[in-house]
Amino acid sequence: MRAEEISQSPEMKHVTYNGKQVYIQQVNENGTARVFPLDAPQSEFDVQLTNLYEQL
Repeated sequence: MRAEEISQSPEMKHVTYNGKQVYIQQVNENGTARVFPLDAPQSEFDVQLTNLYEQL
């Protein structure tokens, strides 16, 4: 649910996957999210929501 909030937020949140900061494009119903690394926006991929970490 938090990933959905982040994906819809107008503010950029610090979310990482495998230590790299990513942008959440959308949250899928199957427990995954479509993301891309901030340094490589053309490299979209799906990840399990449990593998995303929000840095507060």
